[in-house]
Amino acid sequence: VQLQASGGGLVQAGGSLRLSCAASGTSFSNYDMAWFRQAPGKEREFAARIRRSGSILYADSVKGRFTISKDNAKKTMFLQMNSLKLEDTAVYYCAASATTITSTSTRQSAYNYWGQGTQVTVSS
Repeated sequence: VQLQASGGGLVQAGGSLRLSCAASGTSFSNYDMAWFRQAPGKEREFAARIRRSGSILYADSVKGRFTISKDNAKKTMFLQMNSLKLEDTAVYYCAASATTITSTSTRQSAYNYWGQGTQVTVSS
Protein backbone atom coordinates (compact mmCIF):
# COMPACT_ATOMS: atom_id res chain seq x y z
CA VAL A 1 0.00 0.00 0.00
CA GLN A 2 1.21 3.52 -0.79
CA LEU A 3 0.41 6.31 1.64
CA GLN A 4 0.30 10.05 0.98
CA ALA A 5 -0.04 12.44 3.91
CA SER A 6 -1.27 15.99 3.43
CA GLY A 7 -2.94 18.88 5.22
CA GLY A 8 -0.08 20.22 7.28
CA GLY A 9 0.70 23.89 7.56
CA LEU A 10 1.29 26.85 9.83
CA VAL A 11 -1.35 27.57 12.47
CA GLN A 12 -1.53 29.69 15.60
CA ALA A 13 -1.71 28.11 19.01
CA GLY A 14 -5.30 27.22 19.81
CA GLY A 15 -6.12 26.69 16.16
CA SER A 16 -7.07 23.58 14.22
CA LEU A 17 -5.79 21.53 11.30
CA ARG A 18 -7.03 18.41 9.59
CA LEU A 19 -4.50 15.96 8.23
CA SER A 20 -5.33 13.40 5.57
CA CYS A 21 -3.63 10.16 4.60
CA ALA A 22 -4.67 8.80 1.23
CA ALA A 23 -3.94 5.15 0.51
CA SER A 24 -3.62 3.45 -2.84
CA GLY A 25 -2.77 0.06 -4.15
CA THR A 26 -4.83 -2.28 -2.01
CA SER A 27 -7.90 -2.79 0.16
CA PHE A 28 -7.71 -0.01 2.71
CA SER A 29 -10.14 -1.63 5.14
CA ASN A 30 -7.75 -4.53 5.80
CA TYR A 31 -5.13 -2.37 7.50
CA ASP A 32 -4.60 -0.96 10.95
CA MET A 33 -3.63 2.69 10.58
CA ALA A 34 -1.82 5.21 12.73
CA TRP A 35 -0.36 8.68 12.97
CA PHE A 36 3.10 9.25 14.38
CA ARG A 37 4.94 12.53 14.74
CA GLN A 38 8.52 13.71 15.03
CA ALA A 39 9.35 17.03 16.62
CA PRO A 40 12.64 18.79 15.88
CA GLY A 41 15.49 17.09 17.70
CA LYS A 42 13.28 14.35 19.08
CA GLU A 43 12.47 10.78 18.21
CA ARG A 44 9.34 9.90 16.32
CA GLU A 45 6.45 9.15 18.66
CA PHE A 46 3.01 7.63 18.51
CA ALA A 47 0.04 9.99 18.26
CA ALA A 48 -3.07 7.98 17.42
CA ARG A 49 -4.17 4.68 15.96
CA ILE A 50 -7.35 3.27 14.44
CA ARG A 51 -7.58 -0.46 13.84
CA ARG A 52 -9.51 -2.14 11.04
CA SER A 53 -12.09 -3.00 13.69
CA GLY A 54 -12.53 0.72 14.39
CA SER A 55 -10.98 0.67 17.85
CA ILE A 56 -8.97 3.79 18.63
CA LEU A 57 -6.00 4.62 20.83
CA TYR A 58 -4.52 8.06 21.54
CA ALA A 59 -1.30 9.17 23.12
CA ASP A 60 -1.94 10.97 26.39
CA SER A 61 -0.43 14.12 24.92
CA VAL A 62 -3.16 14.44 22.28
CA LYS A 63 -6.14 12.83 24.00
CA GLY A 64 -9.16 15.10 24.06
CA ARG A 65 -7.74 17.39 21.36
CA PHE A 66 -7.10 15.10 18.38
CA THR A 67 -9.58 12.83 16.64
CA ILE A 68 -8.56 10.01 14.32
CA SER A 69 -11.00 8.65 11.77
CA LYS A 70 -11.08 6.91 8.42
CA ASP A 71 -13.27 6.58 5.38
CA ASN A 72 -12.82 3.11 3.90
CA ALA A 73 -14.71 3.97 0.74
CA LYS A 74 -12.37 6.89 0.05
CA LYS A 75 -9.32 4.99 1.33
CA THR A 76 -8.41 7.93 3.50
CA MET A 77 -7.52 8.37 7.16
CA PHE A 78 -7.85 11.69 8.95
CA LEU A 79 -6.46 13.39 12.00
CA GLN A 80 -8.50 16.33 13.22
CA MET A 81 -6.28 18.41 15.47
CA ASN A 82 -7.91 21.03 17.70
CA SER A 83 -6.57 23.29 20.44
CA LEU A 84 -3.11 23.00 18.95
CA LYS A 85 -0.15 23.74 21.20
CA LEU A 86 3.39 24.82 20.42
CA GLU A 87 4.56 21.34 21.37
CA ASP A 88 2.43 19.82 18.61
CA THR A 89 4.91 21.20 16.08
CA ALA A 90 6.29 18.18 14.22
CA VAL A 91 6.36 16.24 11.01
CA TYR A 92 3.33 13.98 11.04
CA TYR A 93 3.55 10.56 9.42
CA CYS A 94 0.80 8.12 8.61
CA ALA A 95 1.47 4.41 8.80
CA ALA A 96 -0.30 1.18 8.00
CA SER A 97 -0.01 -2.38 9.19
CA ALA A 98 -1.26 -5.44 7.35
CA THR A 99 -1.16 -7.45 10.56
CA THR A 100 -3.41 -6.68 13.50
CA ILE A 101 -1.90 -4.31 16.03
CA THR A 102 -2.35 -5.34 19.66
CA SER A 103 -4.75 -3.15 21.57
CA THR A 104 -2.17 -1.16 23.55
CA SER A 105 0.77 -1.21 21.15
CA THR A 106 2.34 2.08 20.12
CA ARG A 107 5.44 0.59 18.50
CA GLN A 108 6.58 2.03 15.20
CA SER A 109 8.05 -1.31 14.21
CA ALA A 110 4.56 -2.80 14.06
CA TYR A 111 3.80 -0.80 10.91
CA ASN A 112 4.90 -1.97 7.48
CA TYR A 113 4.07 1.06 5.40
CA TRP A 114 4.75 4.75 5.88
CA GLY A 115 3.79 7.97 4.18
CA GLN A 116 6.24 10.75 3.49
CA GLY A 117 5.18 13.08 6.31
CA THR A 118 3.53 16.48 6.44
CA GLN A 119 4.85 19.42 8.46
CA VAL A 120 2.69 20.97 11.16
CA THR A 121 3.99 24.18 12.71
CA VAL A 122 2.19 25.83 15.60
CA SER A 123 3.13 29.43 16.32
CA SER A 124 2.49 31.62 19.35
